[in-house]
Amino acid sequence: MAIKVGSKAPDFTLKSKTASGLVDIKLSANFGKKNTVLIFFPAAFTSVCTQELCDISAGLGQYSGLNAAVIGISVDTPFAQEAWAKQEKISITLASDLNKKVTRDYDVLFPNLAGIGDTAARAAFVIDQHGIVQYAEQTPTPKDLPNFQAIKAALAKLA
Repeated sequence: MAIKVGSKAPDFTLKSKTASGLVDIKLSANFGKKNTVLIFFPAAFTSVCTQELCDISAGLGQYSGLNAAVIGISVDTPFAQEAWAKQEKISITLASDLNKKVTRDYDVLFPNLAGIGDTAARAAFVIDQHGIVQYAEQTPTPKDLPNFQAIKAALAKLA
């Protein structure tokens, strides 16, 4: 069960692969500046994850208009995430939780997905500028997408 609304969001530093190399993505870098939407997804190069992240990328302006940064987190390597993002034109920041620490900290570990091992569950969090969780959702199955209208409504309340 995902961490609860009203909780202090666990801070993290994860790696992301960009054209300039590996960079650190730190949640608290947004504190005092903007809200953050965390999107946990099971695996790059899968159909539902590709649909989800492409849809978010296409509507990224809506999130920035609500003063929010979006970070996608999976247990894939940053190199796999970068190749997938290039192939699918995914423009949100992707962060690698290869050791599954952040996935565990947010209590969204999905055990033994399709017999291949533990991954992140499909989940979404809205974290305000003070680091407090304002919205939390873990979908019933990895095939279900988060409620993006509810995510945007939570962000609108913070504006």
